[in-house]
Amino acid sequence: MSLVDDRPVWASGLVKSFGKSQAVKGVSLSVPKGSIYGVLGPNGAGKTTTLRMLLGIIDPDQGERRVLGEASPRNVSQRIGYLPEERGLYPSMKAREAIAFMGALRGLDWAEGRKRADAALEAAGLGYAAHGKIRKLSKGMAQLVQLLGSLIHKPDLIVLDEPFSGLDPVNQELLEKLILAERDRGATILFSTHVMGHAQRICDRISIIAGGKVRFEGTVDEARATLPMKAQYVPCSGEDKVRALLPADAELSGKTWRFTVPEGGAEKLVMDLVKAGHGIAGLSIERPGLHDAFVRIVGGMKAEEAEASA
Repeated sequence: MSLVDDRPVWASGLVKSFGKSQAVKGVSLSVPKGSIYGVLGPNGAGKTTTLRMLLGIIDPDQGERRVLGEASPRNVSQRIGYLPEERGLYPSMKAREAIAFMGALRGLDWAEGRKRADAALEAAGLGYAAHGKIRKLSKGMAQLVQLLGSLIHKPDLIVLDEPFSGLDPVNQELLEKLILAERDRGATILFSTHVMGHAQRICDRISIIAGGKVRFEGTVDEARATLPMKAQYVPCSGEDKVRALLPADAELSGKTWRFTVPEGGAEKLVMDLVKAGHGIAGLSIERPGLHDAFVRIVGGMKAEEAEASA
């Protein structure tokens, strides 16, 4: 399979400056077909600028990009669904008309657009709001209407910029289900966020961008694997003598010891604890979450920059 077929979004060395400020400093991305790909990073990391360059809204100062096989993304705009960070709908339009209108902008017939809009609103639990004007909807409901409008023409590529921002937990869960359904339909989804929970649950691959550069690229599990595993241990007896056998970072909370699993695994440590007569009343070992990995990766970048400027 060719790069064009296998990678609907590909970019190499994208650079973008605004005045004297360089927002993006050489970002490269390769998004597999039919995947959910998260672009993660703190506020001001360059995520939105990167997405806008990929979509052809702005052009890079340097670097290459190909979207759905085209070097000029605007040539394939009808095959793309885009939800920008700045939301915007005509407040006097009815919800179903707003969705149909967004479909018409991508070449969808009005009648078909209205039909799909009714079905999409009903499926999202918003059927009652189909004939309500946008100005009368809550912020979260209006955001979901705009999202449905960006999906109504069944695009091959869906680009969402901070799609979860401003949504309550119920609608965040609904949005996750919509994204997964689009992936199952065969679409490729690229979205940016600074909230790690969503990415950990639904992303097939991620890039972590900080300071305008990609600091990590891979799967969620690969990101989590950059941190050692953590253990929680409850001894059967001898709590006061256990400390000498545990790693240096071990801390006691109630009857539970928490510590980093030693390099090489926990087997030897468990054997030593049992041999010493402490036993195991409880033991759990788990990999830290994506949030922890993100903090370490971004924090490490900031430490390196501080050291370089010192």
